[in-house]
Amino acid sequence: MNWFWADFFPAWTTRATDPAGLGYFDLMDGNGVPQAERKTALAQARLLFTFSHLALLSGDPAHKAAAEVARTALSAFRKPSGLYCRALARDGALLEEKDAQLATSYDQCFVILGLSTWGKLSPSVETAAELEDCWKAIMNLLVDPVTGLLLEHDGLDEPAAASAPRRAQNPHMHLYEAALQAFEVTGDGRWMERAKSIRAKGLEYFFDVKTGTVAEFIAPDLSELRDYEGSRREIGHQCEWAWLLTREVDLGGDPEMQNVAARLLDFADRHGFAADGAMQGAAFDAVSTDLKRIETTFLLWPQTEAIKTYAIRSNEEDNGVKAEALTRLIFQRYFAGRPAFVNQLDADGQVIWADGLSRLHYHLVLALTEGARAGLWANPTSRS
Repeated sequence: MNWFWADFFPAWTTRATDPAGLGYFDLMDGNGVPQAERKTALAQARLLFTFSHLALLSGDPAHKAAAEVARTALSAFRKPSGLYCRALARDGALLEEKDAQLATSYDQCFVILGLSTWGKLSPSVETAAELEDCWKAIMNLLVDPVTGLLLEHDGLDEPAAASAPRRAQNPHMHLYEAALQAFEVTGDGRWMERAKSIRAKGLEYFFDVKTGTVAEFIAPDLSELRDYEGSRREIGHQCEWAWLLTREVDLGGDPEMQNVAARLLDFADRHGFAADGAMQGAAFDAVSTDLKRIETTFLLWPQTEAIKTYAIRSNEEDNGVKAEALTRLIFQRYFAGRPAFVNQLDADGQVIWADGLSRLHYHLVLALTEGARAGLWANPTSRS
């Protein structure tokens, strides 16, 4: 753990900073070489949160300076509507591709998360106004007026059309997260009410009462998807929803959400982890609700979400031991002396996806600081 905070993370931050362009590089290849084709709002917003969160915990001015790099970069993505476009060229110039110009509901969640946390670290009237403007733009431009569900992006002329994308649970989960964070750092009760509203909408449409799980997608007409698409459950998201529901309860929200969290974790605990082999104890990418299909591949981020759920249950059984074991597995398998880290492994621990995505530090850092909050290990301290 000390190695990560003292050596790896500072070195990664230096390499990931773009000296000739905007903010941070989105990824590094398997050799730790930054790739500079374009920059995304998602990467900058997540890193804004990550560095701001670390600065608040550690008091380290290096983390605050790193957060400021992301904060400056994020402003370049802002559209006149108050939403943030998906991608820009390395130097911040607009890209011609239509998909780059769209503002996705998923990306806006992390803008809220990042701005609210930066606003706690470096309060200003401007940041507070930008945060509120983004929320209002989401509500005005990215919410289906009929269902109240989030739309995928601001390029949909007919939200209910048959050609519309599938509705996804993921933006609802992350907007819920962002509103909870904004409530915690501002103390403004409006954010808790916003969090509850988004959570209620997400669970209304995506929570499967029969199996105690959250579906990834539903059809554009709000019906259940057929076959594996409809039964596929990502273990990382079952854990992530459970962690958020527990967080709401801890922040004074609806205590009934603890029961929903318990159901999600029961499914994940029983069916979501490798029982043996090189990846023993790691979270599968996904399983079907009937357990007929198990994706025996292992993305990095679900491991961090599992650690967070072990941390919130560290006083029960051997969850603290499981959190420590899974953290060791991450460092041994996904890092393993590499200049960056890898994104996905197979059942034998062999690399499937070698890129080190900058946005994954949001998952990594939050898992490590949640473990520290539970008393499993120490938080980073200031290097000043």
